[in-house]
Amino acid sequence: MRIGELAAQTGMSRDTIRFYEKVGLVTGRRLANGYRDFPPETVAWLAYVRTAQALGFTLAEIARTGETLREAPDSAEALSALFEEKLRIVETRIAELATLRTDLVTRIGTGCPLRPIGQAAAGG
Repeated sequence: MRIGELAAQTGMSRDTIRFYEKVGLVTGRRLANGYRDFPPETVAWLAYVRTAQALGFTLAEIARTGETLREAPDSAEALSALFEEKLRIVETRIAELATLRTDLVTRIGTGCPLRPIGQAAAGG
C-alpha cells in the first residue's frame, strides 16, 4: 500500500511514516514510479509502535525489541517480559524522583539551595 493509504489507516502523518522508515522502524520498497509501497502488516506494526510509545517505550527500545517480538514463538509471553523490564525501570525512576523531591523540599527556604544540605543555612 502507498504511504497515503498507510497514513489514512494508521492516523499517522506521512512525515511520521517517512521518519519511521528513515530510522528503520518500517520498511517500504520503492516502486518503479518512485512511490513507497508498504506491506499490509505495517498497519498493525504501527499500531503497536503507537501503543508502545504511550506505555513509555522509546523508539530505540521499540526498534531493538521489534525483531525479537516478531520472531518469538509466543509474542504475549515476550511482551510480558518487556513490560516487566519496563516496569522495573519505571519503579527505579519513581524512587529516584521521590528522593529528588525530598531533597528539594529540604532545601526550600534555606537561603542558598545550591549548597550541600549541611551548609545551606550558613549565609547564601
